[in-house]
Amino acid sequence: MRNSIPAILLFMFLASCNSGPIAGEMRSITSTWNKDQVLEFQIPQLDSTRNYHVFLNVRNSNEYKFNNLFLIVAIDFPHGKTLTDTLEYRLAKPDGTWLGTGLGSVKENKFWYKENITFKEKGIYKMTISQAVRNNGEVDGVTNLVGITDIGFSIEEGDK
Repeated sequence: MRNSIPAILLFMFLASCNSGPIAGEMRSITSTWNKDQVLEFQIPQLDSTRNYHVFLNVRNSNEYKFNNLFLIVAIDFPHGKTLTDTLEYRLAKPDGTWLGTGLGSVKENKFWYKENITFKEKGIYKMTISQAVRNNGEVDGVTNLVGITDIGFSIEEGDK
């Protein structure tokens, strides 16, 4: 019994450190992601006194021909304010080796989006994500992006 108490305490400590996502959603992209297709997600009501980390989750297949991904992400607040960010995330090393996790032809990446933010306004927040990938030297974006299979977000408890 005496030896089991430290083991139980260690287990409880490790379990409390890895709480995992408290909210999130993934959406499948069917065959191509059109530059005009905006994915819309609702963020549920969260505790306004806590900090949260927001992540973007991306799955890509071997059909994706770029090493990076440009996204336009906006959060609409319940009372009308909107925060919009243009983001670049790297999906492959310079030699073409995919980053992320997964076996086979699909890799999954979890990217930081917002760190230690609070959702102080009561109501439903809306997040929109669209792709903004361009070929080098071209002004117009890639009309139909191939190889991104899923896009989503996850929210985890932040630092206190």
